[in-house]
Amino acid sequence: MKYILLFFTTFGFAQQIQFVDFKSVSAQLKLNANERSVSGFVNYHFEVLKPIDTIKIDAKNMEFSKVAINHKEAVFINTGKQLQIVDHFKEGENQLTFEYTVKPKQALYFVDIENAEVQIWTQGQGRYTSNWFPSFDDVNEKMIFNLRITYDKNYQVISNGILKEKEEENNQFYWQYQMEKPMSSYLLMLAIGKFDKKEFRSKSKIPLEYYLEPEDADRFEPTYRYSKRIFDFLEKEIGVRYPWKINRQIPVRDFLYAGMENTTTTLFATRYVVDSIGFEDRNYTNVDAHELAHHWFGDLITAESSTHHWLQEGFATYYALLAEKEIYGEDYFYSKLYDTAQQLKFASRTDSIPVLNPKASSLTFYEKGAWALFILHESIGDKAFKKAIKSYLKKYAYQTVNTQDFFNEIKKVSDFDLDKFQKTWLEITAFDTPTANALLSKNKAIQERLEVDKLKKTPLAEKQDYFLKVLNSDAYQAVKVSVVDQVGTEKYEAKKALLRAALQTNNIKVRQAVAENLPKIPEDFRLEYETLLEDKSYQTQEIALYFLWKNFPELRAAYLDKTKTWIGFNDYNLRTLWLSLALSTENYSNDPEVLISELIAFSSVKYEATTRQNALEKLIAFKIINDQVLSNLVGATTHHMWQFSKFGRETIRLLLKNSEMRASFERILPNLNPDEQFQLNRLLKE
Repeated sequence: MKYILLFFTTFGFAQQIQFVDFKSVSAQLKLNANERSVSGFVNYHFEVLKPIDTIKIDAKNMEFSKVAINHKEAVFINTGKQLQIVDHFKEGENQLTFEYTVKPKQALYFVDIENAEVQIWTQGQGRYTSNWFPSFDDVNEKMIFNLRITYDKNYQVISNGILKEKEEENNQFYWQYQMEKPMSSYLLMLAIGKFDKKEFRSKSKIPLEYYLEPEDADRFEPTYRYSKRIFDFLEKEIGVRYPWKINRQIPVRDFLYAGMENTTTTLFATRYVVDSIGFEDRNYTNVDAHELAHHWFGDLITAESSTHHWLQEGFATYYALLAEKEIYGEDYFYSKLYDTAQQLKFASRTDSIPVLNPKASSLTFYEKGAWALFILHESIGDKAFKKAIKSYLKKYAYQTVNTQDFFNEIKKVSDFDLDKFQKTWLEITAFDTPTANALLSKNKAIQERLEVDKLKKTPLAEKQDYFLKVLNSDAYQAVKVSVVDQVGTEKYEAKKALLRAALQTNNIKVRQAVAENLPKIPEDFRLEYETLLEDKSYQTQEIALYFLWKNFPELRAAYLDKTKTWIGFNDYNLRTLWLSLALSTENYSNDPEVLISELIAFSSVKYEATTRQNALEKLIAFKIINDQVLSNLVGATTHHMWQFSKFGRETIRLLLKNSEMRASFERILPNLNPDEQFQLNRLLKE
C-alpha cells in the first residue's frame, strides 16, 4: 500500500467530469448489523477524456485498502471525505479497484426490530450515498451500478435494477442486481428486511413488485389499491415508456421522509401501510404517484443543480396531481390546487426566495413548481404540452438538464411568452392569484368554494341560509368542509343547525371537520357528536374520543368501555390515547400498573419513532413520568429521525426547568448508553 501526504490543488466535480467519465461500477458488499458496518470490493470503469493527475471519489469516514489502477498498486489519499487517486492519467479506458469499510453516520440505517431482527435501508438524497458507498455527490456524474450483496438467507435483499442471480452459501444468499442504464449516485439504494411480495405486470409488461412485512398482509389491498393504475396512467399521460426494467415499492420502518424515488425501487414510510379505515385519512396514493413520476423527472433526466430543482419536484408534484385527478376526479384535482394556491399566497407575504433559487423552500419547489406547470399546460394546450414533454424526455434521457433545456422544447411547439412566464412563476415570489383563480374557476366546485370564501367577514345570520343550502346540496366535500371551518369560531347556538346539517351529510371529511371545530360540546349536541365515534376514520375517532372524554367527566368510563379494543393506525394512535385517558380517569382501572406498563412500552425502542413520540407526548401531558419514561425520552435524542430527536431535546429542555425533573435526569444518567449520556449531559449543561 502506498500513501502520500502531499497537498494537491483541488477542484470540484464540475471540473472533474470534463476530464473523466465514470462509466460503470460493480461492487461486492457485506453488511454487518451487529457492528453497523459495510465492507466491500469495488470496481470502477472510467475513461480519461483529458490528461489529469488526480481523480476523486466522494467517501465519508471510510477506510481503504488494495487500491489499484489497472491491476497496479495505486498512490492514494484518504481525506476522510474523498478517496483521491494520484497518477499521470492519460486519455483512455481505465479500471479502479479497491476494498473499503465504513460505519455510516447517515444515509444507511440499521433499524432494530423485536426478536433481534433488523431492517436496513438507505436514503441518498439530501444525505448522500457517499456515506455508505464510495460514489459521487455531484448529480452530473451518471453511471451504471451493479451491486452484489451478501446477507442472511432469512432476509430479502433489494437493490437497483433486475435481480440477475441469487445463490446460497453458508446460510447466506448472494444477491446480484444489475442496471442497464446510468443514473446519479444519490439514487443508489439498498433495502434489507423480512418482506413478502406480490408481483404484477403493467399494461406495457413492466414487472411490478409490491412488498410488505408479513404481519401486514391484510393491509396489502388498501396500501397498494391504486399502484398499478397509477403506473399505467403515468406511462400513458407522460407519453414515454417507463425508462427502467422493473418497478418496486417497499415500506421501511422509521423512514426519514414520505418516500424516495430510488431508480427502479421506491422506499416509503410505513405510516402509509393502512387498512381500509386508515385509507380514508392517510393513504399512499399521492406519495406513490409522486415517487413514480420521479422515475422520469429526476431519475431519467436529472436537474443539473439545485437551482433547477423544480424540474424534479414541481414535475413530480404536478404529475401526481394528474394521477389523482384520474382516480378521484376533477373536483379533487382543482380543490388540491386551490388549497396549495392559498398556501402559496400566504407564504409569499414573508417568503422572498423564488423557484429558481437553490435555497427555495419545499413549498416553493414542489407546489409553486406544480402550479407553474399547470399554468403552462393550460396556456399552450394539452396536445402541445404533451408533445414538448415527450421531446424533452427523449432528447435528454439519462442526462442532466436545466430550465432552459425544458423551455427550448416548449418553444418548438408554442409561441407562448416564456420570458413573462419565467418572471411571473419562477423568478418572483408573489403568487399570481388573478390568473390562478381564472383557471380554477372553470371548475364548479371551485366556483362554490370561492363564493363561500367571499363570505368570511359576513355575519353568520346573513349567510346561514346559503350555508345550509350548500351543506344540503351535492356540492363537493371540500366546499362543505370550508363552510364548517368558516363557522368554527361562531357561538354554538348560532351555528347549531349548520353543525347538524354537516353531520347529516354522512361524509367522512365533513363530519371530521365538525369534530375538529367543536372542542366544547354542549349537552344538547352530545348524542349527535357521539355518532362520530362510529365513523370509519381513525383520525375522527381520536378527536371525538378525546373531546367527549374531556367534556363529559361523568361518562368517561362508558366512553372508555366502548373504545377499549381500539388500535388505530399502525402508530397505535387510538390505543395510546385510550391508555392515557384510562389512566387519567379516577377509579377506572383496577390495575393501573398494567396500563402504565403498556403505555410506557409504546415509548420504547421496540416501536417506530411515531409510536414512541405519540406515547411520550401522552405520558408527559398526563404526568405519567418515571425513570423508564425519562430514559425512553433521552433515547429519542439519539434517533436518526431528526423530527423525533428534536422532539426529545425540546421536551427534555422543558422538563429541566423543574428542579425535581432535573434531579431525576441526573439520577438516570449513569444507566444510559454512551450516546444517550452525551446528549443528556449536553442538555444538562445548557
